[in-house]
Amino acid sequence: MKPLLTAAIFGLLAAPAFAEGDPAKGEKGFNKCKSCHMVVSDAGDVIVKGGKTGPNLWGLAGRQAGTVDGFNYSDDLVAAGEAGLVWDEEKFVAFAADPKKFLQAETGDSKAKSKMSFRLKKGGEDIYAFLASNGPAPAEEAAAEEGAEAATE
Repeated sequence: MKPLLTAAIFGLLAAPAFAEGDPAKGEKGFNKCKSCHMVVSDAGDVIVKGGKTGPNLWGLAGRQAGTVDGFNYSDDLVAAGEAGLVWDEEKFVAFAADPKKFLQAETGDSKAKSKMSFRLKKGGEDIYAFLASNGPAPAEEAAAEEGAEAATE
């Protein structure tokens, strides 16, 4: 019993932290983003119809940067992703506030650039929470929790 309980505790500690923003406010705030971005599930369900200038933001939370198939990212964003950049709330908020400055800090290259020119002055936490609540991760985490509960019964 102790090994199972220990594994469950360590599993909870290793799980990504939930977004601190307000998903409802983030849905409204996403209006600033939808001229370039959409949120469409892997199954084709349209959460937010939007532009195609930017990548689809479905499943952004916890995803390696620069990896949506079929989207032509800047070389610097792809390099940052290959170096380990994974979108969490802190990284997303910093990127949305100043994409160029963020990539320069992330890559260590003072000439790094982003194709995203928009700067989100506030509400990044809420938009991240909205995106995190509309992706595959919540469903996968719920299934993992149910599996863990079944194993303890």
